[in-house]
Amino acid sequence: MEGNISRVVRLGAGLLGVVTLGWILAGQAAQPVPEGLPTDWTYRHVIFSQPATAEEAGRMAGDPRYWQQWYRQNVVRVLSFGVAASADATPWGIGHTSLRADSQIRPDWSQTLGADGTVGAGNFPAKYSFGITTANCASAANPDFVVFSTGLTGSGTQASIVAFDNLYSGCTSPPSVPNVYWAYNTSGQIRTSPVFSRDGSQIAFVQTNGTAANLVLLRWATGGTVGNPAAPTLFLAPSSYFGCTAPCMITIPLEGGTGAATNDTTSSVFYDYISDTAWVGDASGWLHQFNPVFSAAPAEIRTSPWPVHVSTATNPALSSPVYDGVSGNVFLSDQSGYLYSVVASGTSAGTITKSAQLDFGPSTAALASGPVLDKTAEKVYAFASSDGSTNCAGAACSAVYQFSATFTGGTSGTKATVGTSSATANPLYDGAFDNEFYSSPTRTGSLYVCGDTGVDPILYRMPMTAGTFGTAVSVAPLTPVADHRACSPVTDVLNPNGTVGPQERAFFSVTQNGHPTGCGAGCAMSFITTPWQAGTADNVGQEILTFAGAPSVAYINVAIGAGTSGTTVPAWSATIGSTITDGTVTWLNQGPTEVTAMAGWELDHRYTVNTRIFDGANVEIVTVPGISGGAAPPWATTAGGATTGDGTVSWINAGPLANAALAATGGTSGIIIDNTVSTGTLAGTSELYFSTLGNEDCPTTPTSGCAVQASQSALK
Repeated sequence: MEGNISRVVRLGAGLLGVVTLGWILAGQAAQPVPEGLPTDWTYRHVIFSQPATAEEAGRMAGDPRYWQQWYRQNVVRVLSFGVAASADATPWGIGHTSLRADSQIRPDWSQTLGADGTVGAGNFPAKYSFGITTANCASAANPDFVVFSTGLTGSGTQASIVAFDNLYSGCTSPPSVPNVYWAYNTSGQIRTSPVFSRDGSQIAFVQTNGTAANLVLLRWATGGTVGNPAAPTLFLAPSSYFGCTAPCMITIPLEGGTGAATNDTTSSVFYDYISDTAWVGDASGWLHQFNPVFSAAPAEIRTSPWPVHVSTATNPALSSPVYDGVSGNVFLSDQSGYLYSVVASGTSAGTITKSAQLDFGPSTAALASGPVLDKTAEKVYAFASSDGSTNCAGAACSAVYQFSATFTGGTSGTKATVGTSSATANPLYDGAFDNEFYSSPTRTGSLYVCGDTGVDPILYRMPMTAGTFGTAVSVAPLTPVADHRACSPVTDVLNPNGTVGPQERAFFSVTQNGHPTGCGAGCAMSFITTPWQAGTADNVGQEILTFAGAPSVAYINVAIGAGTSGTTVPAWSATIGSTITDGTVTWLNQGPTEVTAMAGWELDHRYTVNTRIFDGANVEIVTVPGISGGAAPPWATTAGGATTGDGTVSWINAGPLANAALAATGGTSGIIIDNTVSTGTLAGTSELYFSTLGNEDCPTTPTSGCAVQASQSALK
């Protein structure tokens, strides 16, 4: 059976060159299109595990989002994580301050969105790259650009939406890095996430005017600034909008079945490239369907059963929907904590299936992220702030649920808990599967999620074995105990070109009082999530996330002797400074994962064995106890290297810390990562993009919400 699966996987990979080329040239409706790579909120809510059968591979071959995910994971790319060379806090002249080197993400640029401007908690900016394997600056005919909504009502002096180009440090003027590509006053407030047309020439989003919401379609062109935005031509007739000269837009009001105006601040637009159809929910529980959207005069379908009144619950506001072309269902949730599937078309169109109540948290937190669909496995995941039980030390639990895409009414799926909840729980935003899960033909890997919504946010790893939940394990608490701060969605990315080998990290934020130094007002963070893998060549300095003890505790192990790992998982030690042999690799236990500031070296200090310090670049562990000398010794710079001559103390280099952080006032929006470019691409590509949730200085505008591009320090 395993051999058959392997052949299917090889077949899928072999078909890529043929099928992808045909897709690029033929495209939708057999029309040539410039092939780009959109990155928006939808790519993390519709995912594709490895096809395990020829049937699954065939189903996925026609889905553009499948190939977009494949590009992100498989195209040779540059994405370099590193550690700062200096232990000093270094301002980069952009309003953000880099933290000390033991917890540093480098901010490459920061741009104002206006006072109180923000993409918003749980929402995402959107990035469009016109080349799959190249990075384009402003000098290109089609430059890469990233779009941020500001969350502010548009006016003559405030943009409601803005795009930046000339994004990368390797770009040259004009006029700067970055550059405002376009900025518009769309005469409304955008409080959800935008999506792109497939060719990137148009975007769709919901904006509100008071308590009335509209779907907006925008054909963009260059022009405007955040403080002096352009005003797109507004067309009232769909036929006039289609083919209009940019910049131009159309607004389509969201109205319930009776024609009454409805609001929407919780549901982003989902767009299906194949059928040119979009769906969006509203605050009154109605699900709207639009077809066509970008390819012809846009229209909402308002013949029975559309719009569908999905939720009549006490808190009916709907989440962002996702569409599954395999089951034919649209999945979404409401603020009363129920998951729904709605048949999208055919004789059963509009048929609603409602789960049991999954989330008993406050309406602002209940199933706030909306569902995640694994379209290959036909599984749906829901993230609940509170499961309503008393199973977590007498309190409710934060929980993740898994459903079949064809679940029946009143069911609760399969549940795994991720910490404690409360009556005032924060949202449990969507988590991220690791690369091992996506690469496994048996859907075995990990799901990372920021849980413990009722107490102290904690990063959890939930093991997945053959698509089934294991018991979640705490990777690290992110704020002081009982601090009751919120966390962002989690984003995970594999960097195949790390300094010492492949490295994987999870990225997320906390809203305030993060453990790392300088994170009192909130910060973005990352953790190494690289798993152990059998038969893998590991270089000196390679770091992996391991688990040992009962209950299981997360540790970082660093290779201090290069070699090839064994065929079975080693019995990892829970002792700091211990070593084990794994095949021909020697691993050193750096210690448990943590984000608290690690002490530096002290003179004339009595050190006990296995004490850890930070030397300004790496973790050092005491191998011979004693009293340190009168001046810091010249530290060994290679993992496994010994430092002697420090009084009577001896040390071993345990590699750099596995965590990093960047001060971000109020925490961050969702984080997107543009990580698909070729080796040799200009410097500064493959970055993180997010907005702050609070005001800070960015770069010369005080008291402003910020659009941020950030990286590890080695990216430049």
